[in-house]
Amino acid sequence: MQFSTLHVTHGAPSTIDALIADRALWAVFQPIVRLADGEIAGHEGLIRGPADTSLATPRGLFTQAQQEGSAHRLEIAAARVCCESFTRLEGAGLLFINASAAVIEASFGNGDGDADGIATLLGASALLPERVVIELTEQSVITDHERFDATVRALRSTGAAFALDDYGSANASLNLWVRLVPGYVKIDRFFIDNIALDPLKFEAVKTMAAFARATGAELIAEGIERPTDLGIVRDLGITYGQGFLLGRPAALPSQTLPVPIQQSLRSSQITVYPSHTHTHREASKGGFELDRMLILAPSLPLDARNDHVVDLFNVAPDLHAVAIIDNGRPVALINRRAFMDQYALPYHRELFGKRPCLQFANPAPLVVERYATLEQVAHMLANDDLRYLSDGLIITDSGRYVGLATGERLVRAVTEIRLEAARYANPLTFLPGNVPINSHVERLIDSGVDFVACYVDLDDFKPFNDYYGYWQGDEVLKAAAAALRSVCEPAYDFLGHIGGDDFLMLFQSADWHSRSLQAISRFNEEIKRFYSPEDRLAGGIYSEDRSRRRLFFGFVTMSIGAVRVAAGTARISEEIGAVAAIAKRRVKKERSGMVAIDFAHHRSV
Repeated sequence: MQFSTLHVTHGAPSTIDALIADRALWAVFQPIVRLADGEIAGHEGLIRGPADTSLATPRGLFTQAQQEGSAHRLEIAAARVCCESFTRLEGAGLLFINASAAVIEASFGNGDGDADGIATLLGASALLPERVVIELTEQSVITDHERFDATVRALRSTGAAFALDDYGSANASLNLWVRLVPGYVKIDRFFIDNIALDPLKFEAVKTMAAFARATGAELIAEGIERPTDLGIVRDLGITYGQGFLLGRPAALPSQTLPVPIQQSLRSSQITVYPSHTHTHREASKGGFELDRMLILAPSLPLDARNDHVVDLFNVAPDLHAVAIIDNGRPVALINRRAFMDQYALPYHRELFGKRPCLQFANPAPLVVERYATLEQVAHMLANDDLRYLSDGLIITDSGRYVGLATGERLVRAVTEIRLEAARYANPLTFLPGNVPINSHVERLIDSGVDFVACYVDLDDFKPFNDYYGYWQGDEVLKAAAAALRSVCEPAYDFLGHIGGDDFLMLFQSADWHSRSLQAISRFNEEIKRFYSPEDRLAGGIYSEDRSRRRLFFGFVTMSIGAVRVAAGTARISEEIGAVAAIAKRRVKKERSGMVAIDFAHHRSV
C-alpha cells in the first residue's frame, strides 16, 4: 500500500485514525552529515500532517494522538510513510525513524491482536533493514526492561541499528546508553547551541565524545545553526551533524551540502575552543579547598565557663581556638594563645574561672560558609580586622557550626588557587594564560595546519609603569589586549596573555600581516591618552632604565615578532618559542614594529 504526499489545506480529519486512513500524512527529510568530509550520510524522516492546520507539525499530531489513544498507530504509520517516501524518492544512505520504547516493545505485536509493529514494517518495506536506524525518542519510558532488551536484540538481528535521541535531556540518560548500547547517540541541541562560547557545554560534549569512543557509538550533534558551533563539534571529533545550518527538513532528500558549508568542513583550519574553566570552577567554588582546610574541632556551649575552656585546651594541645555555639550556630571564638596568656596571670583562674567564657571571646569572629566562593573569602581577608590571622575562622554549613580553619592555611590556599587560576586565564585581561596557550599551539601542530605565531611586546612599558604607577600600567595592558582582540577572528585566531606586557596571537587568518599592523597602529595611537597633557606635548617622559639611569622615553609602542609555521615543520611548542626569540630581537630595530620570519629557516639557530 502506498501513501501519497497529499497536502490537505482546508481543515483536517476529525481523528488521527481518519488521517491515517485518508493517507494525509507526508514525510520530510533532514540531512545527517558526516563532518569529516561534508558528505550526506543519511536523513532523519519526520512526519507532517495537513498543512495550515493544528496537525501540520509532529507536536500537534502526537498531542491529539495521545488524547485519542492512537499514539502507537500514529508512530507506526509515520515510520511507514517515511520508509515508503524515502524509497520512492531514492534517498541515499541511512534513514533514521523515530520510535518510542512502547512501540519498540510491541514490535512483534502489542498483545491485543495488533501485529502492526516495527518488525512487520521492516519486513514489508522495500527499504533494506540495514539502512534503517531506529531512534529511541527522548520521551520514552521503559516499562518492561526484559521485554525491551529482548525486542532490541530481535530487531538488531534483522539488520536494523539503534540510536539514542536527544542525549542529555528528559529520559535519554547514561543508564539508557549503557543498556541500549546504541550504534548512534544524538546529542541534545541544548549542548550544541552556542557551544563555541560556552565552556561548560564544551566540556560536557567532550566528555560525551570520550564515552562514545569507549562504547563504540557514533555521535550526532543536533541543532547546529552557527558556523562556529559546527567548527567546534567537527574538531571535537563528533562524527555526524544535523541542524538548520546543514539543511532544513524538506520533502526531497538532500543530495549535497551548500558549497560554503562543504568548504568550511573540509578546511584545514581548526577552531578556537572556548576558554578552559575547570580550574576556575574549582577556584570559584572554594568549598573543596575549605573542606581540605577544615579542622573538625570540638566546640563549647554559650553557657560554658572559663574553666571549661582551660580544660578543653589542656586536653587538645594542638587546638588553636574554640568556637562558642548557641543552638548549633557560632556566636564567638576564643583564641588559645590570647586566652592562656591572660589566664596565666596571677589569680586570674581564681578570679575568672567560674565566669562565662564570653568574657575573653571575640564576639565577631570571621565566619565562612563551607561552599563560599573564592572571591567571597578573599573579600573577607581584605578587611581591616586582621585577627583572623591568629584566631583563624569558623566554617559553617547553612549557618550551623562545622569546624575551624587556621588563618595561615586560608591565606596560603587563596594564594595557591589564584596562582593556579592565573595559569589558565590572566586575572587582569581575562585572556587565556599559559596552559591554554600551550594547549592550542599543540593542537595547531598536531592538526597539520599552517599558522603564524605572533609574539607581542610593549616597548618602554617598564619606565611608563614606574613613572605612572601600576594602576595606570594595568590600564595600558588592558588597552593592548583590546587592540589585539579587535583584529582577531574569534573562531580561528587565538589570543593569549603570557604575562606582564607579553601577549601571543596564533593566526590562521590569511591576512594576519595586515591584522597585526592594524593592532600596532591602533595601540600606538590609543596609548597617548594615558599620558598627562604635559607629557603628551613633550612626546614622552623622563624615567629610569634597568640600570637606574635617568633617560627620556618616548611613548610606549607595540612591537610584534611573527613566526610563520608551515604544516609539519614544528614538533613541540618550545621550538616555536625559541625561534620567536629571534624575531623579538630583530623587531626592536624595525620602525614599523613588525618582523616576520619563517620557522623552518631558523629552527636550528
